[in-house]
Amino acid sequence: MSSFDDRILQVEHHFGVRFPQDYRDLLRTTGSLSRFVPPADDFLVIDALDELIGINEAGEFQKRLPGAVVIGGAGSRELLAYDFRQDTPPLVTLDVSAEDWSSAIHQATSLSALLENFPQTGGKWDDTDPSPP
Repeated sequence: MSSFDDRILQVEHHFGVRFPQDYRDLLRTTGSLSRFVPPADDFLVIDALDELIGINEAGEFQKRLPGAVVIGGAGSRELLAYDFRQDTPPLVTLDVSAEDWSSAIHQATSLSALLENFPQTGGKWDDTDPSPP
């Protein structure tokens, strides 16, 4: 097992979760991204593994939204999070000011489905050019 795999396990242990395989694969191959995503060219940020604990603690997301682990966002008020209250955690969007799950925006999907049209280069997600096509 690589040291990066060990780091993934440490972060999972911190949150008491096991990340979905597609997210683990993205962390292993790309680590993070900041890019406009087709077809609507929405801006998407997937935070680096080493930033997850600090971002989640700073926003007190587990306190306000037990079971949530924020992994990124839209670069503004919308956050991208896994909802670990469910056995197969869906990926949801949350407003940064949500005080609890009742005021959260739920748009369940998987990371793979979200990124399926995302341009690839050489087997890795191409996050080198943050400008829209």
